[in-house]
Amino acid sequence: MKIDFKISRLVSSISAMIALLAITSISNAYPKLSQLLKEVQPGIVGIGLYTPLENKNPTLMGTGFVVGDGHYVVTNYHVVSKELKLDIVQNYVAMVGKGEQYKVAKLELLAFDPVHDLALLKSEQALPALKLASDAYVDEGSDIFFTGFPLGALLGLFPATHQGIVAAIAPDVNPARNANELTMEMLKRLKKPFLIYQLDATAYPGNSGSPVFDRETGEVIAVINKVFVSSGKEAAISNPSGISYAIPVRHLRKLAKDNGLEL
Repeated sequence: MKIDFKISRLVSSISAMIALLAITSISNAYPKLSQLLKEVQPGIVGIGLYTPLENKNPTLMGTGFVVGDGHYVVTNYHVVSKELKLDIVQNYVAMVGKGEQYKVAKLELLAFDPVHDLALLKSEQALPALKLASDAYVDEGSDIFFTGFPLGALLGLFPATHQGIVAAIAPDVNPARNANELTMEMLKRLKKPFLIYQLDATAYPGNSGSPVFDRETGEVIAVINKVFVSSGKEAAISNPSGISYAIPVRHLRKLAKDNGLEL
Protein backbone atom coordinates (compact mmCIF):
# COMPACT_ATOMS: atom_id res chain seq x y z
CA MET A 1 0.00 0.00 0.00
CA LYS A 2 2.85 2.39 0.87
CA ILE A 3 4.49 1.65 -2.46
CA ASP A 4 1.22 2.31 -4.31
CA PHE A 5 0.86 5.59 -2.38
CA LYS A 6 4.39 6.68 -3.33
CA ILE A 7 3.78 5.76 -6.97
CA SER A 8 0.52 7.69 -6.93
CA ARG A 9 2.26 10.79 -5.52
CA LEU A 10 5.06 10.43 -8.07
CA VAL A 11 2.54 10.21 -10.94
CA SER A 12 0.71 13.27 -9.59
CA SER A 13 3.96 15.23 -9.35
CA ILE A 14 4.97 14.30 -12.88
CA SER A 15 1.53 15.26 -14.19
CA ALA A 16 1.74 18.63 -12.44
CA MET A 17 5.19 19.25 -13.91
CA ILE A 18 3.99 18.36 -17.42
CA ALA A 19 1.02 20.72 -17.04
CA LEU A 20 3.30 23.51 -15.81
CA LEU A 21 5.69 22.98 -18.69
CA ALA A 22 2.78 23.04 -21.15
CA ILE A 23 1.50 26.34 -19.72
CA THR A 24 5.01 27.81 -19.79
CA SER A 25 5.48 26.64 -23.37
CA ILE A 26 2.24 28.28 -24.46
CA SER A 27 3.04 31.55 -22.70
CA ASN A 28 6.49 31.62 -24.29
CA ALA A 29 5.26 30.65 -27.76
CA TYR A 30 4.89 34.29 -28.79
CA PRO A 31 6.96 37.36 -27.94
CA LYS A 32 5.31 39.74 -25.50
CA LEU A 33 2.87 42.01 -27.30
CA SER A 34 4.25 45.02 -25.44
CA GLN A 35 7.70 44.27 -26.85
CA LEU A 36 6.36 43.78 -30.38
CA LEU A 37 4.54 47.10 -30.20
CA LYS A 38 7.76 48.90 -29.31
CA GLU A 39 9.32 47.37 -32.41
CA VAL A 40 6.52 48.03 -34.91
CA GLN A 41 4.94 51.32 -33.82
CA PRO A 42 7.74 53.53 -35.25
CA GLY A 43 6.84 52.15 -38.70
CA ILE A 44 3.14 53.07 -38.41
CA VAL A 45 2.12 56.56 -39.51
CA GLY A 46 -0.97 58.67 -39.83
CA ILE A 47 -1.96 59.61 -43.38
CA GLY A 48 -2.89 63.26 -43.45
CA LEU A 49 -4.17 65.75 -46.01
CA TYR A 50 -2.23 68.97 -45.55
CA THR A 51 -3.57 72.29 -46.87
CA PRO A 52 -1.42 75.04 -45.27
CA LEU A 53 -3.65 77.93 -46.42
CA GLU A 54 -6.71 76.35 -44.81
CA ASN A 55 -5.30 74.72 -41.68
CA LYS A 56 -1.91 74.77 -40.00
CA ASN A 57 -2.31 71.07 -39.12
CA PRO A 58 -2.94 68.13 -41.47
CA THR A 59 -6.32 66.41 -41.43
CA LEU A 60 -5.86 62.80 -40.36
CA MET A 61 -7.42 60.61 -43.08
CA GLY A 62 -6.35 57.11 -42.05
CA THR A 63 -3.42 54.89 -41.20
CA GLY A 64 -0.36 53.87 -43.17
CA PHE A 65 2.84 51.91 -42.62
CA VAL A 66 6.38 52.01 -43.93
CA VAL A 67 7.96 49.23 -46.00
CA GLY A 68 10.95 48.53 -48.22
CA ASP A 69 13.92 50.85 -47.82
CA GLY A 70 11.97 53.19 -45.56
CA HIS A 71 10.81 55.52 -48.32
CA TYR A 72 7.62 53.62 -49.23
CA VAL A 73 4.35 54.05 -47.36
CA VAL A 74 1.32 51.78 -47.78
CA THR A 75 -2.32 52.63 -47.14
CA ASN A 76 -5.76 52.02 -48.65
CA TYR A 77 -6.55 53.60 -51.97
CA HIS A 78 -9.76 55.07 -50.57
CA VAL A 79 -7.69 56.98 -47.98
CA VAL A 80 -5.81 58.91 -50.69
CA SER A 81 -8.33 58.80 -53.54
CA LYS A 82 -9.39 62.44 -53.16
CA GLU A 83 -7.86 64.57 -55.92
CA LEU A 84 -5.56 67.28 -54.65
CA LYS A 85 -6.48 70.89 -55.30
CA LEU A 86 -4.35 72.37 -58.05
CA ASP A 87 -5.04 76.04 -57.33
CA ILE A 88 -3.47 75.93 -53.85
CA VAL A 89 -0.72 74.00 -52.10
CA GLN A 90 -2.08 70.65 -50.91
CA ASN A 91 -0.30 67.39 -50.21
CA TYR A 92 -0.75 64.02 -48.62
CA VAL A 93 1.68 63.61 -45.75
CA ALA A 94 2.88 60.98 -43.30
CA MET A 95 2.33 62.07 -39.69
CA VAL A 96 5.17 60.56 -37.68
CA GLY A 97 4.93 60.59 -33.90
CA LYS A 98 2.23 60.63 -31.25
CA GLY A 99 -0.34 63.13 -30.01
CA GLU A 100 0.76 66.70 -30.69
CA GLN A 101 4.40 65.64 -30.92
CA TYR A 102 4.69 64.63 -34.54
CA LYS A 103 6.63 65.49 -37.66
CA VAL A 104 5.31 65.66 -41.20
CA ALA A 105 6.86 63.97 -44.23
CA LYS A 106 5.52 64.85 -47.68
CA LEU A 107 4.19 61.91 -49.69
CA GLU A 108 4.03 61.29 -53.42
CA LEU A 109 1.48 58.84 -54.81
CA LEU A 110 3.41 56.26 -56.83
CA ALA A 111 0.86 53.55 -57.59
CA PHE A 112 -2.65 52.51 -56.66
CA ASP A 113 -4.99 49.57 -57.10
CA PRO A 114 -8.69 50.43 -56.62
CA VAL A 115 -9.82 46.79 -56.95
CA HIS A 116 -7.67 45.66 -54.03
CA ASP A 117 -7.98 49.06 -52.31
CA LEU A 118 -4.23 49.61 -52.02
CA ALA A 119 -1.99 52.62 -52.56
CA LEU A 120 1.78 52.95 -52.49
CA LEU A 121 3.34 56.31 -51.74
CA LYS A 122 6.90 57.60 -51.48
CA SER A 123 8.12 59.56 -48.49
CA GLU A 124 10.59 62.40 -48.92
CA GLN A 125 12.46 61.11 -45.86
CA ALA A 126 13.40 57.63 -44.72
CA LEU A 127 11.32 56.14 -41.91
CA PRO A 128 11.55 52.87 -39.90
CA ALA A 129 10.25 50.06 -42.11
CA LEU A 130 8.15 47.03 -41.22
CA LYS A 131 8.81 43.53 -42.52
CA LEU A 132 6.29 41.94 -44.87
CA ALA A 133 5.35 38.28 -44.54
CA SER A 134 5.52 35.91 -47.50
CA ASP A 135 2.74 35.68 -50.09
CA ALA A 136 1.43 32.46 -48.52
CA TYR A 137 -1.87 32.74 -46.65
CA VAL A 138 -1.66 32.22 -42.91
CA ASP A 139 -3.90 29.51 -41.44
CA GLU A 140 -7.43 30.22 -40.32
CA GLY A 141 -7.38 30.56 -36.55
CA SER A 142 -3.98 32.28 -36.57
CA ASP A 143 -3.52 34.94 -33.90
CA ILE A 144 -3.16 38.48 -35.23
CA PHE A 145 -3.08 42.07 -34.05
CA PHE A 146 -3.31 45.38 -35.85
CA THR A 147 -2.33 48.91 -34.90
CA GLY A 148 -3.66 52.17 -36.28
CA PHE A 149 -5.53 55.35 -35.53
CA PRO A 150 -9.21 54.49 -34.98
CA LEU A 151 -11.38 57.63 -34.97
CA GLY A 152 -8.13 59.55 -35.37
CA ALA A 153 -9.87 62.69 -36.63
CA LEU A 154 -11.59 62.90 -33.22
CA LEU A 155 -9.16 61.17 -30.85
CA GLY A 156 -5.92 62.38 -32.40
CA LEU A 157 -2.68 60.71 -33.36
CA PHE A 158 -2.64 58.02 -30.69
CA PRO A 159 -2.02 54.47 -32.01
CA ALA A 160 -4.35 51.79 -30.69
CA THR A 161 -3.90 48.04 -30.97
CA HIS A 162 -6.57 45.34 -31.33
CA GLN A 163 -6.10 41.57 -31.14
CA GLY A 164 -8.04 38.75 -32.77
CA ILE A 165 -7.76 35.77 -35.07
CA VAL A 166 -8.10 35.07 -38.76
CA ALA A 167 -11.72 33.91 -38.69
CA ALA A 168 -11.91 33.00 -42.36
CA ILE A 169 -10.22 33.27 -45.72
CA ALA A 170 -13.09 34.10 -48.04
CA PRO A 171 -13.89 35.76 -51.38
CA ASP A 172 -14.14 39.54 -51.25
CA VAL A 173 -17.76 39.73 -52.34
CA ASN A 174 -20.19 41.90 -50.41
CA PRO A 175 -23.73 41.20 -51.65
CA ALA A 176 -25.76 44.24 -52.70
CA ARG A 177 -29.27 44.55 -51.33
CA ASN A 178 -30.54 45.85 -54.67
CA ALA A 179 -29.31 46.78 -58.15
CA ASN A 180 -28.95 50.45 -57.21
CA GLU A 181 -26.10 49.55 -54.85
CA LEU A 182 -24.03 47.82 -57.52
CA THR A 183 -20.95 49.86 -58.47
CA MET A 184 -18.43 49.28 -61.26
CA GLU A 185 -15.85 48.23 -58.66
CA MET A 186 -18.31 45.76 -57.14
CA LEU A 187 -19.11 44.32 -60.57
CA LYS A 188 -15.39 43.78 -61.22
CA ARG A 189 -15.07 41.90 -57.95
CA LEU A 190 -18.13 39.78 -58.69
CA LYS A 191 -16.61 38.76 -62.02
CA LYS A 192 -13.23 37.91 -60.52
CA PRO A 193 -13.39 37.61 -56.72
CA PHE A 194 -10.19 37.27 -54.73
CA LEU A 195 -9.53 35.91 -51.26
CA ILE A 196 -9.20 38.21 -48.25
CA TYR A 197 -8.85 37.73 -44.52
CA GLN A 198 -11.95 38.01 -42.37
CA LEU A 199 -10.84 38.96 -38.86
CA ASP A 200 -12.53 38.37 -35.56
CA ALA A 201 -11.48 41.81 -34.30
CA THR A 202 -13.01 45.27 -34.29
CA ALA A 203 -11.68 47.99 -36.58
CA TYR A 204 -13.10 51.50 -36.77
CA PRO A 205 -13.02 54.43 -39.19
CA GLY A 206 -9.44 55.63 -39.15
CA ASN A 207 -8.08 52.07 -39.07
CA SER A 208 -8.13 52.00 -42.87
CA GLY A 209 -4.60 51.17 -43.98
CA SER A 210 -3.57 49.64 -40.65
CA PRO A 211 -1.02 46.82 -40.88
CA VAL A 212 -2.19 43.41 -39.66
CA PHE A 213 0.59 41.47 -37.94
CA ASP A 214 1.15 37.77 -37.44
CA ARG A 215 1.20 37.45 -33.65
CA GLU A 216 4.02 34.92 -33.71
CA THR A 217 6.45 36.55 -36.15
CA GLY A 218 5.50 40.23 -35.97
CA GLU A 219 5.46 40.38 -39.79
CA VAL A 220 2.77 42.23 -41.75
CA ILE A 221 0.37 39.76 -43.34
CA ALA A 222 -2.37 42.13 -44.55
CA VAL A 223 -3.82 45.65 -44.70
CA ILE A 224 -7.10 46.55 -42.97
CA ASN A 225 -9.51 47.97 -45.53
CA LYS A 226 -13.10 47.71 -44.25
CA VAL A 227 -15.48 46.50 -41.57
CA PHE A 228 -18.79 44.71 -41.85
CA VAL A 229 -21.64 47.14 -41.15
CA SER A 230 -25.13 45.76 -40.68
CA SER A 231 -27.14 48.99 -40.65
CA GLY A 232 -25.72 52.35 -41.72
CA LYS A 233 -22.26 53.86 -41.34
CA GLU A 234 -23.05 55.17 -37.86
CA ALA A 235 -23.41 51.59 -36.65
CA ALA A 236 -19.69 51.04 -37.28
CA ILE A 237 -19.08 53.22 -34.21
CA SER A 238 -22.19 52.81 -32.04
CA ASN A 239 -22.78 49.11 -32.68
CA PRO A 240 -19.70 47.54 -34.31
CA SER A 241 -20.05 44.05 -35.75
CA GLY A 242 -16.58 42.94 -34.65
CA ILE A 243 -15.94 41.66 -38.18
CA SER A 244 -13.14 43.33 -40.11
CA TYR A 245 -11.52 42.59 -43.45
CA ALA A 246 -7.92 42.85 -44.63
CA ILE A 247 -6.13 42.59 -47.98
CA PRO A 248 -3.29 39.99 -48.02
CA VAL A 249 0.19 41.39 -48.68
CA ARG A 250 0.52 39.33 -51.87
CA HIS A 251 -1.56 42.02 -53.63
CA LEU A 252 0.64 44.78 -52.23
CA ARG A 253 3.77 43.02 -53.41
CA LYS A 254 2.23 42.56 -56.89
CA LEU A 255 1.28 46.25 -57.06
CA ALA A 256 4.88 47.19 -56.28
CA LYS A 257 6.31 44.70 -58.78
CA ASP A 258 3.97 45.88 -61.54
CA ASN A 259 5.40 49.37 -61.02
CA GLY A 260 9.03 48.29 -60.99
CA LEU A 261 9.42 48.40 -57.22
CA GLU A 262 10.77 45.75 -54.86
CA LEU A 263 9.38 45.39 -51.35
